[in-house]
Amino acid sequence: MGVKAWLSKPLAAYVHKKQQHWIQHPVEAQKAIFDKIIRKAAGTKFGREHHFDKIKTHADFVKAVPVRDYEGLASYFELVQQGVKDVLWPGKPIYLAKTSGTTSGAKYIPITKDSIPNHINGAKNALLAYIHETGNAGFLDGKLIFLSGSPELEEVGGIPTGRLSGIVNHHVPGYLRTNQMPSYETNCIEDWEVKLDQIIEETIDENMTLISGIPPWVQMYFDKLIRQTGKPIKDIFPNYSLFVYGGVNFEPYRKRLRESMGRCIPSIETFPASEGFFAYQNEQQDKSLLLLLDTGIFYEFIPVDEYFNENPTRLTIGEVQIGVNYALIISSNAGLWAYSIGDTIRFTSIKPYKILVSGRIKHFISAFGEHVIGEEVEQAMDRTMAKYQSAELIEFTVAPYVSQDQGQSYHEWLVEFSRPPHDLGDFEKDLNMQMQQINTYYNDLITGNVLQNLKISVLPMGTFRSYMKSQGKLGGQNKVPRLSNDRQLADGLLAITSS
Repeated sequence: MGVKAWLSKPLAAYVHKKQQHWIQHPVEAQKAIFDKIIRKAAGTKFGREHHFDKIKTHADFVKAVPVRDYEGLASYFELVQQGVKDVLWPGKPIYLAKTSGTTSGAKYIPITKDSIPNHINGAKNALLAYIHETGNAGFLDGKLIFLSGSPELEEVGGIPTGRLSGIVNHHVPGYLRTNQMPSYETNCIEDWEVKLDQIIEETIDENMTLISGIPPWVQMYFDKLIRQTGKPIKDIFPNYSLFVYGGVNFEPYRKRLRESMGRCIPSIETFPASEGFFAYQNEQQDKSLLLLLDTGIFYEFIPVDEYFNENPTRLTIGEVQIGVNYALIISSNAGLWAYSIGDTIRFTSIKPYKILVSGRIKHFISAFGEHVIGEEVEQAMDRTMAKYQSAELIEFTVAPYVSQDQGQSYHEWLVEFSRPPHDLGDFEKDLNMQMQQINTYYNDLITGNVLQNLKISVLPMGTFRSYMKSQGKLGGQNKVPRLSNDRQLADGLLAITSS
């Protein structure tokens, strides 16, 4: 065992012990954060306009500060981008994290001196939790790769600005710098395909022990390695021992990634975003994620079925229930206030508070009143794929097809297989049956002849990749929406196949 692996074990034990206080006193931990951030931001433009000096309780906060998304706070973000001080948080942010917006183009999320530890320590503590639980630390002695965006930063309003993954790259601890792959120069390449070729050249002969990234982009890395060598990943990197991922549900990619690896590799799921690092998997036998309650973020939870109400219920951590889908709302030491990040979560435990990410508020289908969410289509696909063991999935998305004739509308599943099921018709029927079992509204629409059974459109291999490239979203932290309430993505994919 190398020095880094050896030293990591007492550090992991220390961090685990330190976390027990807030894990055992979650309500108190959240109250302390609430009080601290309200008090510190009282003199900011936002704090003055929303009377932070009079806010003493969560009820006061709910009355004073409405829930908003990025567009709702745009006027404040614009001032921050102009370099104005004391807008949302004292002083100026130390970074702006640039990310793709759904309706507003690029978004610029502030990262402050107070909030940067949340991003850095979240990722670090996820690894330390794994080490503490399993005793496996050998991966720290090999080469580690983080498939991420470019670390090159531009300036907006005098503030260094770039992708979150690139910003975090500047804060990798010095003791891991010698292990980190790829090189800084390669990481700065913007073109994903050119970058991927260079990453392979740099890593193919190295002792890779940890590989981290969003699953579909990791799969592209694996595919190229396998084509180049004719070997599974376990033979290319015999000491590869830990896969760290986040950003999308792993299940649709699990089978193909495991086949590419050639053996079962332990993994850690994380829940990072430009707005904060929210949770990570801290137990190998539990897929749910530990919600981080002491890192400068105050959480509120809105039941999904109330989200679009004028005055939705806003719950604090002590009021949530297991099994209910909630929209996640945050206020933080980055200067985000009652901010809807767009993700939905579901609690699996309240001792400690652990969650699963269930989807996106804007990623749903309710063209006919069915309100199908991302978690449901992924669950239906997972169950169906389990029955068709020979089939191999690459990617999929779902969109409504709306006809003017009653009973002619349906959900269109646009699916890319690397190995299609032996009988697509049976697969389609089974998938539809799973959806009927999972979503009662969908079932009512099918049995009431309002909707036809779903239809699968099989896309040629490479379609999703070509579409993402055409949108400038190939690689890095970009993700394909699992479903949409309109035809924009579906029509874009179909246009690729007909061109």
